[in-house]
Amino acid sequence: MSRFLFVVPPLVGHINPTVGVGAELAARGHQVAWAGMTEFVRPLAGDDAEVFPCGGHRLGEGGAVRLPDVRGPRALKFLWEQFLAPLAEEMAPGVHAAAEAFRPDVVVADQQTIAGGLVAEHLGVRWATSATTSAEFTGALDGLPKVDGWLDGLIAEVRDRIGDPASTADPRFSPYLVLAFTTEELAGRATRAGDRIRFVGPSIAGRPAGNDFPWDWLDPARPTVLVTLGTANADAGERFLAVCHEVARSRADRIQTVITDPAGSLGPAGTAVANGGPGPDGGGPLPVDKDVLTLPYVPQLPLLERVGAVVCHAGHNTVCETLWHGVPLVVAPIRDDQPVIAAQVADAGAGIRVRFGRVTAPKLGEALDAVLQQPGYRAAAERIRASFRAAGGAAVAAGHLEQLTSLTGEATPTSEA
Repeated sequence: MSRFLFVVPPLVGHINPTVGVGAELAARGHQVAWAGMTEFVRPLAGDDAEVFPCGGHRLGEGGAVRLPDVRGPRALKFLWEQFLAPLAEEMAPGVHAAAEAFRPDVVVADQQTIAGGLVAEHLGVRWATSATTSAEFTGALDGLPKVDGWLDGLIAEVRDRIGDPASTADPRFSPYLVLAFTTEELAGRATRAGDRIRFVGPSIAGRPAGNDFPWDWLDPARPTVLVTLGTANADAGERFLAVCHEVARSRADRIQTVITDPAGSLGPAGTAVANGGPGPDGGGPLPVDKDVLTLPYVPQLPLLERVGAVVCHAGHNTVCETLWHGVPLVVAPIRDDQPVIAAQVADAGAGIRVRFGRVTAPKLGEALDAVLQQPGYRAAAERIRASFRAAGGAAVAAGHLEQLTSLTGEATPTSEA
């Protein structure tokens, strides 16, 4: 029996893949724990999960990363300077304490939670990378050498403070093992750390769904479209969701639409529709809307089994969960790695990319009609689905981690292989 410590950020899409891998390891008799913000980890990993609390840098409420309206290199610079680097330094003491208490054989560190890898190398513990985005595998920064060099320098400064200054391994890419929760059919061939990357496909595990979704609202005679911008973009979605709502209304004779609206940007009257829920003033039910359902939260995994298309922000977790079900997409990337993931979807033929900040209702409607009506998009989505299922997911990832515990020799190389 071995011990595995998952180090995760306060971001749902980065925690979700580790849950399935952790459950698989536990089923094989291993001990599993998490280091992260308890209020984010426990609802996903379960009440019985062993969680070592780590402080984490949060921008905005609920862990949402509130980035300014910038794009490209400026957005990347802001993300690392204002979120990821402070996150590493704030989590490091908790990760160190967790490792000392739990004594893991392997640390599994999220790719953007570099405190995991840096603390592991400092303690001489073997570690693996949990890569919940493939954006940096395929040379996203190859055309930006100054940005790449700046980021290397920033990471080196963080390493000097919380890691092993003598090491030169990139804490985003373990020198031993990088678990990529995608496949080459979507991500393309890796140009960086390719010798250590194992494409295992999505790690899909059941998670609490609640009992408040009105499943009887779904109309089997019409395809359902899900609109979601993930958990970290609520503050940015008002205009885009309004456009989606307009498109949904104009096609109500052909489709039903479920819109996740955690910020309530479409108004409180849109949040309790099916089954005549209470009105915003608490007095009397709202009329049932049989065409458009807006809710602050939806049980995404079971809902994906019933939808015909997804409109989203091209977040890696949402994209992979959608394609796991063979569903085509309309992707509207906002920031960070999302333009890269959106390009992967479009290049694979599994969806259409639109401009988040400028898309009009006619343009979005045209894209939605195409992915619903033209069979090539669904065929491409089903091809990626097949590659995901064949890759093995959590079970194969767990096997790679087990193999890592059997390695002999120095725990942490001082230079990148």
